[in-house]
Amino acid sequence: MSRAATLRERLEGPEIIVMPGAYDVLTAVLIERAGFDTVFTTGFGASASMLGVPDIGLLTMPEAVDLARRVTNAVSIPLVADMDTGYGNPLNVIRTVEQCIAADVGGIILEDQEWPKKCGHFAGKRVIPLEDHVQKIRAAVDARSGHDLVLIARTDARAPLGMDEAVRRGRAYREAGADVVFIEAPRSLEDLETIVEAFPDAPLFANMIEGGVTPFLSYQELQEIGFKMVVYPLSSLFTTANAVARMLGVLRETGTTAGFDYKVSFEEFEAIVDTPKYRAMESEYAVS
Repeated sequence: MSRAATLRERLEGPEIIVMPGAYDVLTAVLIERAGFDTVFTTGFGASASMLGVPDIGLLTMPEAVDLARRVTNAVSIPLVADMDTGYGNPLNVIRTVEQCIAADVGGIILEDQEWPKKCGHFAGKRVIPLEDHVQKIRAAVDARSGHDLVLIARTDARAPLGMDEAVRRGRAYREAGADVVFIEAPRSLEDLETIVEAFPDAPLFANMIEGGVTPFLSYQELQEIGFKMVVYPLSSLFTTANAVARMLGVLRETGTTAGFDYKVSFEEFEAIVDTPKYRAMESEYAVS
């Protein structure tokens, strides 16, 4: 069974799909080692880690797909990849979908923001006409051509146009063939409940960002409300930034990191990247 088929099967199951965010391959490996059965590549995190810039539309399709490909090469669990707007018009969306299928991605998010897009929790977002994104979703459906790739249609209309318009768009994208509906940046528990009430027959996606505009809930709480997928996209990124900044402060002030408690040991890290496996392979193919 392909990873996309596995993800699609889980959408039919009783449990919410929980996806920590990976901003690089090592993070994805750690997510799988922690026992999670799905991983998410975050555009916000990739923009920060690969380019050192905010999530304002500077990351390109080849960069996003390359990260996805490297993640699927390193882990065995399904990947949901943030593919922003599809990076252009419906023809660009077709190419994006084809590239993601070739990279063995399980599911992708396509959003209806104008390009250049912004993080869904930034101010100043603008969305394209509903009809334009419907055509992009239709193009994505046609491009997967029978493949099990899960299409998650995201609308950012809540902030600029209100919840009623966001719901209208979510319904239109679902009718166009999207498998999952994602209304970004609801601002209250009431908003979250409104979304669930508006889509009784569609799997729903929630985005939990520490410090974002949406109430920060546990995945158990979101499942109880009625959501089917949830991503914690920036938790790993924020944790790493904090730990590295503290370590660098200790090194600068004391001249050593010997007393810094946030490190894994050399041996622990060897296990994370599966060094024994590669040492065994070296021995197998060594020339005497």
